[in-house]
Amino acid sequence: MAKQDYYATLGVAREAGAEDLKKAYRKLAMQHHPDRNPNDKQAEGKFKEVNEAYDVLKDEQKRAAYDRFGHAAFEQGGGRPGGFEFTAGGGGLNDIFDQMFGEFMGGGRRGGGRPRGGADLRQAVEIDLVQAFAGVKASLRVPTRVVCDACSGTGTADKTRSADTCTTCHGAGKVRAQQGFFLVERTCPTCGGAGRVIRNPCRVCQGQGTVQRERTLQVSIPAGVEDGTRIRLAGEGEAGAQATPPGDLYVHVAVRQHPIFQRDGANLALRMPIRMSQAALGAEVEVPVIDATKVKVKIPAGTQTGEQIRVRGKGFSVLRSAVRGDLYIQVLVETPQHLTRRQRELLEEFESEAEKHAKGSPESEGFFAKVKEFFDGGRD
Repeated sequence: MAKQDYYATLGVAREAGAEDLKKAYRKLAMQHHPDRNPNDKQAEGKFKEVNEAYDVLKDEQKRAAYDRFGHAAFEQGGGRPGGFEFTAGGGGLNDIFDQMFGEFMGGGRRGGGRPRGGADLRQAVEIDLVQAFAGVKASLRVPTRVVCDACSGTGTADKTRSADTCTTCHGAGKVRAQQGFFLVERTCPTCGGAGRVIRNPCRVCQGQGTVQRERTLQVSIPAGVEDGTRIRLAGEGEAGAQATPPGDLYVHVAVRQHPIFQRDGANLALRMPIRMSQAALGAEVEVPVIDATKVKVKIPAGTQTGEQIRVRGKGFSVLRSAVRGDLYIQVLVETPQHLTRRQRELLEEFESEAEKHAKGSPESEGFFAKVKEFFDGGRD
């Protein structure tokens, strides 16, 4: 006869909390207790069912197993929660724990004890902004582990014979032990998790199948790459022990600051100082572009400090695209210093004329008008 659902036995919902479980259990336990129902086999059976259900659901670990696998989670314990048996032959809780915790514990028994592949490596490379704009091939010197030539990566001195299956873990690479309710899984102490034991190890690599060596690699950094970009080179990491797959190499790109250009995504910006006379009269100047060309830019008469001039299509390259951003030129009007006698005479003449025609400086005129109004108002 199939067992009744534990939640139904206690008369609670599946999402019931610990306090609700306890209340339901106490009520039913008191109702069906043998002392209150002498010689009542039905009440005695019900009392056992209630205790069994509560014993499972009050324990978070047991409840999790029950919620996922139902009564099958406790089949090998003779129907007695808390009396679980763990057998090497599989089935029952062995398989349940493989499914529940296999990935957390490193893949459970899946993988058959094959040694892990080579480790991933990380390497930094620094380039300048021009290289990031155009793309570049960078040369990297990477200290790593490579396949041992003496044994071809097998780890054994006898190339005609492979490693033997470990007799401790039987090739699984892991051993298990029961500690109370939990099934604890550890790396096999005999083979170190490889699942195999080399009887006659290679003298060059001492059975590892790999040796330490520095490699030189070329990495293509694409045009438009940003600072902090990570490039993955599959299979260029450390070689795996005993002919297992190699790891990957991750190249982290750092872009140095440029003395002229500042990058903002696909756009570039620069600050361009001009003479006061150029700002007042207007001018045409040549501006550098990051692709080592120049572009002529017209400065309108009366340009003020901080104004921007936009040059379309002369900015930074866009990754995996022929499109380019824009170049923004921020104008900085520079006040002349170290004047010659003639320059001073000309400026004094200019200032004399400016006082007569203040409309040529609307910002200045407006400011001092407000100042005058402020002081005049203060006397009223």
